[in-house]
Parts: sequence; C-alpha cells; structure tokens
Amino acid sequence: MRYDILIIGAGPVGNYLASLLAKDFSVAVVEKKNSFGGKACTGIIGAENYEKLGLPKKAILNELYGATFYSRIQSFSIRRKSPQAYLVDRKTLERELARKAMKRGADYLMSTTFKGFKDRKALLQHLGDVFEVKADFYVGADGVNSTVAKVIGAKSKAEFLTGYEVEVLGEFDRKNVEVWVNKETTPDFFAWVAPIDEETARVGTFGKIEHLNRFLRLRRFEPTRILEFKAGSVGFGWRKPWVRGNVALVGDSALQIKPTTAGGIVYGMLCAQALQKALLEGRPERYWDHCSWVRRQISFGLKFRKLFLGLNQDGIERVFEVLGSEEAREVIETQADFDDHLRTAKAILKRPRLLAKLIRVSPSLIKALL
Repeated sequence: MRYDILIIGAGPVGNYLASLLAKDFSVAVVEKKNSFGGKACTGIIGAENYEKLGLPKKAILNELYGATFYSRIQSFSIRRKSPQAYLVDRKTLERELARKAMKRGADYLMSTTFKGFKDRKALLQHLGDVFEVKADFYVGADGVNSTVAKVIGAKSKAEFLTGYEVEVLGEFDRKNVEVWVNKETTPDFFAWVAPIDEETARVGTFGKIEHLNRFLRLRRFEPTRILEFKAGSVGFGWRKPWVRGNVALVGDSALQIKPTTAGGIVYGMLCAQALQKALLEGRPERYWDHCSWVRRQISFGLKFRKLFLGLNQDGIERVFEVLGSEEAREVIETQADFDDHLRTAKAILKRPRLLAKLIRVSPSLIKALL
C-alpha cells in the first residue's frame, strides 16, 4: 500500500486533518483501537470555533451559556444570551469526522498499531500480522503519549498531569458550567461541573484521585450515583520539533493544549489547518510558522499556569474579588473569548481600575501578563 499521507491516530484532530487533506491527497488513517471515542474528555468546545471549523451538529449534547466561578468563600457568575460553548459526545464527534474523511476518499485501518519506521515506511501491526505502508509524509496524531513523537526523537519540556472525571446524577442548571478554584480541595487545578442535561453532569479535575474525591464530597455528590469513571493524561508545555523530515506532530501529540483549561481539540484543529496549508505549499517546515496564533496562546497559558501555581488560596480570593466586581464581569461578558484567553486578559487589563486592583494583588502577575 502507498499513500501521499499516513496519519497515525483517529482522534478528533487526526480525523479532522484527514478530512482536510483527503480533498487533495491520498490519505490513510491508522487507529489502534477498534472503535471511536472512549477517551477521557469533558468535551467542552467554544461555540464560535465549533461553527467556524464546521464540526458536526449531531455531536452536540448541550449548549452552555455561562459559568459560575467558586472559590473557597465567594462566587460570581458570567452569562450571555447566546451559547458560548457546546458540550459534545466524543464518540459521535470522532465518528462523524471519520465518516466525512472516508467520503472524501480517506482509508481507515482500525485495530492497527503503529510500531515505528523502517526504510521510510511505517511498520504496522494488525491482529498479530506486521506489515509496511509507504507514504510520502507521516503525521503523528496519537495523543500525549505519542509513539510517533518518541520515534522521531521529539523532546518535551512540559508539566504532565493525570485527569479524573466522573459522570454523575444530580440536579443541574444545564446552561451553566461550574468552575471551582479551591487549592485546599484541588491544589493542582480547578474542578469543574459540566452539565449534560438537568440530571447528569461530567465532574472532574487534574492532579490526584483523592483531589477528585475531596471535591465530590465538597459538592455533596453521592458516590452511589456515579454512572461512569474515566482517567487520562495531559501535558502543558512544548514538545519539539513539530516537524522532522517527512514527519509532523499535531494535536495532543504536539502538546497543542490550553494550559488554562486543558482543552486541546480546537487548538489541534487550527494547527491541522496550518499543517494542511504547509503541505499544499510543498513546504512542511512552514507548519510551525503557520500555527503562530496557537503558539502565542500556549505561551500565554503557560505564564498564567505558572502564576496560578504560585498563588496561595488567599491570593486567589483577592483575584476573585477583582474578577467578581461589576466592571470585570461586564468586560468578561462582552469581550471575553472562550478560546482566545490572551484577548480576554488584555480586555481586563485595559481597564485602569481593574489593572490597579490586580497590581495590588500581585505585581508579578501583571508583569507576566503584560
């Protein structure tokens, strides 16, 4: 078998890239699982980018209009008139993107494991049989623990965390996400409650399993009402290079992940567009440059992550006092962008009173953000 491009990994980003490339190239996708979905993923995607990327409506489970932020002792809410994000079914999203790629001509090799490269060919294994596939270009879209990244010698400078999430029964405002920032409960990350409907929500955090258990007790969820439990890993930082010779990394494989929220689907898909552009130009080395917007967002997110880790709970309470003010909430509701966190921060820092208050909380915070 021979193809122009072989993509290793049939997650959302790998399938999305296949659908882009299949219009102009012969494409095959390799996936070690025997079905789509199944990975730990809350599945919250910004509504604006969901529409711009042309993602399938069928995968949307719920529309989210706002969020309530809780610290240890206070809270504030943000709400808009139109949906700001969608909560999606990961399995349906992957299947529909794969269906689109197949209809455009892409071949899928399911239950097939990538073993490495030999003589510029990919070594694949299916049901015990090892065989070779030749392609002009290869793409690793095989997740945070990417085999492709290891094979090409990509180096990571990143913080890796394990995420834990349960699907639980309860009573929820289906239009509203809860974000809990309490280092006494979840010291490594915030905790979230993302409603699927009025009775079911995805609840999780990153760090240790006991952090999730603490939060479940704090939020008074019954352990006997958990429908599903999932775990997975995420990486905040850089994995380089994104391109080496005729091999590229995309999505979680390249750590194209928001350090602020751990979301990776949109950033990965935007970089898939950048890779498509570079390949159409015949200059894959331009991929890094074409993905500059995502790189800026990751750089900002890493600074924000460092600041979060350096704040104690008293500092977080002071930040909440500022962000919960009427002026700050007005800025967030009118100017904040679900995926462009740099733009959101700039909008807040342009307000002199908010800037002055945040400087009093942490001068180093403002210096880093500016």
